[in-house]
Amino acid sequence: MLIRELLADYRARRRTPAEVMEQVLTRIAGAPERHAWISLVPRDRVLALARDLAGKSPDSLPLYGVPFAIKDNIDLAGIPTTAGCPEYAYTPSQSAFVVQKLIDAGAIPVGKTNLDQFATGLVGTRSPHGACQNSFDPSYISGGSSSGSAVVVASGLVSFSLGTDTAGSGRVPAAFNNLVGLKPTCGALSSSGVVPACRSLDSISIFCLAAEDAERVFAVARGFDARDPYSNARASDTTGPIDVVRVGVPRVSQLNFFGDGEYSRLFDETVKTVTALGARVVEVDFEPFIASARLLYEGPWVAERYCAVGEFMEKHPEAVYPVTRQIISGGKTPTAIEAFRAQYRLRELRRATEAAWANMDVLMTPTAGTIYRIDQVNADPVRLNSNLGYYTNFVNLLDLAAVAVPAGFRNDGIPFGVTLVGPAGSDVGLLNLAAGVQRARVDRLGALPAEQILVAMCGAHMEGLPLNYQLTSRGATLVRRTRTAPLYTLHALPGGPPFKPGMIRVSQGGASIEVEIWSVPAALFGSFVNGIGPPISIGKVELQDGSRVSGCVCEPYGADGARDITALGGWRAYLETVKMPA
Repeated sequence: MLIRELLADYRARRRTPAEVMEQVLTRIAGAPERHAWISLVPRDRVLALARDLAGKSPDSLPLYGVPFAIKDNIDLAGIPTTAGCPEYAYTPSQSAFVVQKLIDAGAIPVGKTNLDQFATGLVGTRSPHGACQNSFDPSYISGGSSSGSAVVVASGLVSFSLGTDTAGSGRVPAAFNNLVGLKPTCGALSSSGVVPACRSLDSISIFCLAAEDAERVFAVARGFDARDPYSNARASDTTGPIDVVRVGVPRVSQLNFFGDGEYSRLFDETVKTVTALGARVVEVDFEPFIASARLLYEGPWVAERYCAVGEFMEKHPEAVYPVTRQIISGGKTPTAIEAFRAQYRLRELRRATEAAWANMDVLMTPTAGTIYRIDQVNADPVRLNSNLGYYTNFVNLLDLAAVAVPAGFRNDGIPFGVTLVGPAGSDVGLLNLAAGVQRARVDRLGALPAEQILVAMCGAHMEGLPLNYQLTSRGATLVRRTRTAPLYTLHALPGGPPFKPGMIRVSQGGASIEVEIWSVPAALFGSFVNGIGPPISIGKVELQDGSRVSGCVCEPYGADGARDITALGGWRAYLETVKMPA
């Protein structure tokens, strides 16, 4: 459920928060077991939060009655935080800073989600609660470490969720489940109340069905927190709009799809899409970014993971997942000398990336070069996990913002995604670009069915005419050309360009008007309608075969001062007659 559509229902009093939460809890109880949840908020507490909103206006809170989930390394008051390790569990008395901000804005938490234990992994299989299964095909990994957070959003159980992202944990699961995953600028979201992985690099991340929803949640969640030493006042206040004209992509020789020809094809197609959207695509040297990525696990930063949970692990070795214990134990060996040398090397690499940034405004890469089945990862857990970090591990080390965005599907139906990376503070600009890419590349939200709405166009939205992009940019396709029942008049409206007609249903004197029938993804139909201004609106149009579809119709007052062109039978015929540009 999209946040804006849910809020629209509340404003129109079509639903109440209590009704929605009842439905959410029912859906969760009946959903397939994909090992996505660790714990649920008690029913009485969820419904009490919903009832508390009954006396408030939906316009008074930006996330009024919106259900969300929380990765189980982020605190929710009164609910155990386990970080994927039951023996580590504690019950916090207060919620994490970001969680509390969301609740104060009207959002309702419904549960804590599964993760790679101690947020160590990009696969979603390293959990005593079971390997979290992909929302499209349970034999495939969900991605990690924020595995459950991605799956519950993609499955339509909640409207958004929180994850964390140190090396890609908020982006890889987004790509594998057809979601938008925002990895904010470091310090933009407080980490107070988060079990750290690498404390100097950690960032809370946001999973949503659409980029517009992620921007709404980000606007609420960001803010300076004096209790968090890594909270950044400038990062939390920066909106970061950017005019994207140059999109950098790695040189072909630096791309790695690990033998996945389908992901390679989809990336090539997305590059063409971005070009069609108006960006200039330039190849850049990706090597400094790759070298930075290697430092995260091959350098001393793994010592931060040991710093966070090493003492617990030494006391309770059997409580820690074997692969997780192996990785974190490596953090005992780096020396202070190695740490400083790695810091120097990172500075050198950051300087080397400046040459790339001089030629681009945004970097676009695959979010992951391929995807694996759960049995493949279990057979080779370290190497395959490392492959998934090829395009993600460098982002926090270089203090960049990133948004994972859906970008298509393999022939077997498995999702593919790209990541848009920008300088610190560019979060909102990246989300705006991501919205365009998502609309152009996919017609499905998460793993929800791709419902379509047929809509009749009689004027400037028809194929090849000036407003047609408002359909094609949303993935709409032309179904057929036909005519209406003989019940309408057509009028050339004043104003323009673009010049537009108005079609009005009449009780007598009507004619059959030429129309095109377009199929629009239901999830994006609302945003299309929102862009239509008076005197045009969406109503039901009767076709010559007697069927009815949604379509652009004109209010009767629109005929005032307009030229009646009904006798011509259609807008294209009128354009030919007057010899004017479309």
